[in-house]
Amino acid sequence: DAMTTMRAFTCDDLFTYNDVNTDCLTETFNLSFYLQYLATWPEYFSTAEGPAGQTMGYVMGKAEGKGENWHGHVTAVTVAPSYRRQGLAKKLMGELEMVSEKIHDGYFVDLFVRKSNTNAIAMYTGMGYTVYRVVLNYYQGEEDAYDMRKAMPRDPEKKSMIPLDHPIHPWELEHD
Repeated sequence: DAMTTMRAFTCDDLFTYNDVNTDCLTETFNLSFYLQYLATWPEYFSTAEGPAGQTMGYVMGKAEGKGENWHGHVTAVTVAPSYRRQGLAKKLMGELEMVSEKIHDGYFVDLFVRKSNTNAIAMYTGMGYTVYRVVLNYYQGEEDAYDMRKAMPRDPEKKSMIPLDHPIHPWELEHD
């Protein structure tokens, strides 16, 4: 949409994103968490801004992993309720995928999504993501997550997307 501007997220945006983080499916982190991401991976933090300067949505992520596990991770992508169903989340995800491919040369992009969030799962599936594995009790120990992945050009055989045949626990996740 010509009325939407994609730009780098800034510290000032932390004061305008409240309208975006309104629904129960959006994780709201503390201020220092956002600032840590902004300081460490600024290229992974984008916002969609409306013509009046309002925050319509944002995406934040990071590069992580070792060897063939080097990848882009979507920490959060969310769009304010009044701007949904316009393809903004796809645009924001596209920004993150481009950073993962062109700047970090990752093998894949991954994200975690609540198993009950059927709208998001359908959107990610439509963008080429598949369920790689189930992470048991990932959300506050109450709900399982899907770990969804999409291979980047560095993984032409899409090895990174071959699903695991068993669920894992949060403490089994790789943290490098």
